[in-house]
Amino acid sequence: MEEQLIGRYAEQETLKECLESGKAEFIAITGRRRVGKTYLVKKFFNENFDFYITGVFNGTKEEQLEVFNRAINAHSGIFFPRVFNWFDAFEQLRGYLSNLKKKRIVVFIDELPWLDTARSRFLQAFELFWNSWASSCSRLKLVVCGSATTWMVGRLFGHRGGLHNRTTRRIHLRPFTLAEVEAYLLMRGIEMSRYQIVETYMILGGIPYYLSLLRRGLSLPQNIDRLFFTQGGELQDEYHILMHSLFNESEVYQRIIEFMATKIKGFTRREIIEGIGNKDSGFLTEVLRNLEMCDFIRRYYPFEKKERDMVYQLTDLFTLFHLRYVKHAGNRDEHLWSNLSPSPAHNAWCGYAFEQVCLHHVPQIKETLGIAGVQSNVCSWVGDGAQIDLLIDRADMVVNVCEMKYARQEFEITKAYAEQLRQKMMVLRQTTRTRKALHLTMVTTYGVKRNIHSSEVQREVTMNDLFRNNSLTRNY
Repeated sequence: MEEQLIGRYAEQETLKECLESGKAEFIAITGRRRVGKTYLVKKFFNENFDFYITGVFNGTKEEQLEVFNRAINAHSGIFFPRVFNWFDAFEQLRGYLSNLKKKRIVVFIDELPWLDTARSRFLQAFELFWNSWASSCSRLKLVVCGSATTWMVGRLFGHRGGLHNRTTRRIHLRPFTLAEVEAYLLMRGIEMSRYQIVETYMILGGIPYYLSLLRRGLSLPQNIDRLFFTQGGELQDEYHILMHSLFNESEVYQRIIEFMATKIKGFTRREIIEGIGNKDSGFLTEVLRNLEMCDFIRRYYPFEKKERDMVYQLTDLFTLFHLRYVKHAGNRDEHLWSNLSPSPAHNAWCGYAFEQVCLHHVPQIKETLGIAGVQSNVCSWVGDGAQIDLLIDRADMVVNVCEMKYARQEFEITKAYAEQLRQKMMVLRQTTRTRKALHLTMVTTYGVKRNIHSSEVQREVTMNDLFRNNSLTRNY
């Protein structure tokens, strides 16, 4: 059965507007590797391209030009001789496209950064192609994709030459939500409970390609063992491939990511500089920006703090799982996940991973609370031995103090935990001197068990609420 396009409604709407506009469009799509950029474009346009090329990872200039030559010959049905520089290649492309008698001309260049090899002058030739002809061809719709974020941000968006501000639309493709994961798995005939889907998300995140590797008929632990811990597992080396494909100087990025993984609540900028021993704050700014653009980290202001107190936190679930369980696994146990017994360390990872799932679904939490339309800031707070990982600081003088708890059944608030909650709320109010109402909000898998202590909770959000906005596929 042919797979349908799940979700991506806003992105499809943008592509539709561009397709129907009466002007030349230069659409740049970014997003981490495996998030579905190529799939989105191919599905939306039904692979009906007048020219399509994809760059070769680590290919030479000659290899990239060979791929170009084959692509233009295949799409045009004309024999074009091989050329040896990008200026001649784009001149061939201009000549072919300008002779097409069509209402719309669609060109898709995938993995654009990989075409820009050292000293190839690709970007200069591409710039000339756009500025001298393509930008004035109202029929042309040029779509480019790139996983190499450092190149897309620095060389395309940050270009100070003739391509400065030339993109007409930018689309950043993010991982699936839980609702989209559920729809995707159902489409593929994989039956899971919502609890199992949350556990899957805690390991694979919302990355469509990783989800596509799950096999029907296997349990989740069997699938995880097969992908990560079995000899030659398909995702065993994915972390290193991911780093090299996304970032120049990938070793530096890995060092920063792995340092950030040592403290699950995150670091300030100063702490990161001290931790990695790098005094080049300008370079760190670029690294943090690129990691944020690829959805590896988030930045937030602690409650009632200023910009200099901003905290950066590693939130990519696939990376967190790799660093916790895969990096040092070696060949010890091909059934590690199936055989994993509950332990304090594993329970701590489950709790933290669930917190990250919740942070990836703050819009769903706000909608459940009925405050989707209320202006608010999402932040965290640490003070005097107390810590709150999610506060929703609202403009209507209320702060939802969110406690996120992962449990296999209803979460029970014990006498000791109730006292801990009261102490935490008291310290928060005294330390910050906030005059806003503090609403204790529990975000759990199956809800809070009713007992004499559950009255401490003013609002509840359950696992099912995180699946809000689940909708059917839609075609354009």
